[in-house]
Amino acid sequence: MKKAIIIFISIIFFSSCSTLVDDLNNNPNSPTNASYQYILTGAELGNTILHSGEATRKTGIFCGYYTGLDRNHLGLSEYAVNTSNFNTQWNDVYVKTLVNAIATETAAEEEGITGVTIGITHILKAMALGTATSLWEDIPFDEAGYPEIENPVFEDQLIIYGKLQSMLDDAIIKLASGTGRPASGSDIHFDGNPVKWTEVAYTLKARYYMHVKDYANAYQAALKGISSFENNLKTPHGMASENSNLNYQFFAIAVRQSDLVTSDLMTSLIAPDALLSPDFSRYRGNDKTDETSRYNYLFHITEFGTQPNTVNGFAAQDEPTHMITFRENLLILAEAGFRTVGFETGLTQLNVYRAFLASGGYFSNGGSNFKYDGYEATDFETGGIENIDGLPLNDALLREILEERYISFFGQIEGFNDTRRTINETTVRVPVMPNTGEQLPQRFLYPTIEIDRNSNVPNPVPDFFSPTKVNQ
Repeated sequence: MKKAIIIFISIIFFSSCSTLVDDLNNNPNSPTNASYQYILTGAELGNTILHSGEATRKTGIFCGYYTGLDRNHLGLSEYAVNTSNFNTQWNDVYVKTLVNAIATETAAEEEGITGVTIGITHILKAMALGTATSLWEDIPFDEAGYPEIENPVFEDQLIIYGKLQSMLDDAIIKLASGTGRPASGSDIHFDGNPVKWTEVAYTLKARYYMHVKDYANAYQAALKGISSFENNLKTPHGMASENSNLNYQFFAIAVRQSDLVTSDLMTSLIAPDALLSPDFSRYRGNDKTDETSRYNYLFHITEFGTQPNTVNGFAAQDEPTHMITFRENLLILAEAGFRTVGFETGLTQLNVYRAFLASGGYFSNGGSNFKYDGYEATDFETGGIENIDGLPLNDALLREILEERYISFFGQIEGFNDTRRTINETTVRVPVMPNTGEQLPQRFLYPTIEIDRNSNVPNPVPDFFSPTKVNQ
């Protein structure tokens, strides 16, 4: 781990951020000389980079969302990875997010601010460390982010998931106090609203219960989770170069669209006609489903192939980054409800989600083909529109839920988590196939920067295709 604490206050997303940092002390090794609200903004921006930047494209390649065409992304598609490929993502977790979240807590407590502000920082830490353990397995946890600890120990992944739940429980208690809300404007997501942050905490708890296949607790947590699209944990973006959506910065500016395209599988699942589809037989539309609006929101055709919509959709310059969402919460209720309560609960919750899509869902560019009619049990019986290949009734419904999750998580790390979690459920899982060889990727490699600096890094470094403990 790096010894120096680096305060990451960025203007990547907000031209207005410059006003937040005018009085920031210039010494990066004395974070508590800065007021807590400035450091909080930096932690939230670091967390946004982690959950919408290069990590999402790497995991997208590994779970079948993207295909690399050139340079580094071609190598990733061919699984030609090495430890240096993951340096940046490790820094996104530990330097840009975790260090700043801890420094926020220290500075806030020195200023007599507790309650809501500390609850928010706990959620940011849980997001960063939960993502890290899902990608790398064992990671530094209790000792991470403190400069006086040069070689923090790596803790067991299963133990970490338990600690994440405790951290989020503590966050919920602190949010319930209603006191210590951060200074206006410093929380870029909800401006310190404890009710919205509490819903996020419960959906995050549900996400982590899903990771470890504790579906009963996932369902119960999601019942208290994000209750509306407006309560999504999102980062706003604008039309200036310094505050643009990161997918826009990548696809429209950095590589000029030449490095990465949407995979044939992902495109075929929602391309609404044969002219747009690499394999129209895979189209998931039917008499009750028209994917035209979702396709138009997510994708457009360029000279290189199907790519994210940088004009007025998913990767548009001012499109907000959605990280923990109402749609994820509804789909946790659908899958976990099916697995623990039964078929009717799963179907009912899936139809709640489909009603959300039919109302316009998360498709910010509008459209008119919002056809997501409610399913009936007969649709999943042999010969039904969602079971033309004759699966058992329950398998047919679970397959539809998992496919809906896969489509809905496009551009998020959760698609990779789902692919690994369900890899042994061969009848119902989304049929993501290896780009080369016979194995799908299972993890990020520990990065060179940590291997070189921390004597506690697991040795030997686990293999790229070795499942993490929760996915064994």
